[in-house]
Amino acid sequence: MTDCLFCRIVAGEIPSTVVHETATTLAFRDIRPQASSHVLVIPKAHYADVAELAVADPGLAGEVLAAVAAVAEAEGLLKGGFRTIFNTGEHGGQEVAHVHAHVVGGAPLGPMLAR
Repeated sequence: MTDCLFCRIVAGEIPSTVVHETATTLAFRDIRPQASSHVLVIPKAHYADVAELAVADPGLAGEVLAAVAAVAEAEGLLKGGFRTIFNTGEHGGQEVAHVHAHVVGGAPLGPMLAR
């Protein structure tokens, strides 16, 4: 998809700070970090959201989660903990229609949902 921001990052058309890459996944720093460590993990193939990915390619969904774990380890987040967030759809706060996991941590994150 040529108009998808994350597909353009995968294609190298838009620069990013890559922290982890496999043949099927890419992890890069969020440009508006919400924590001291905030990395986005995406499949290189385009899927609109995590639900679509899970149904269409469960193996790739597992590879995304393995990349999440690798990023958490590389960022030093395993001991203190971290949060993995998949925002899905308008009500879920998804801003880019390409499935992505937010890996956030580095300090206590507070409550799960803002009230």
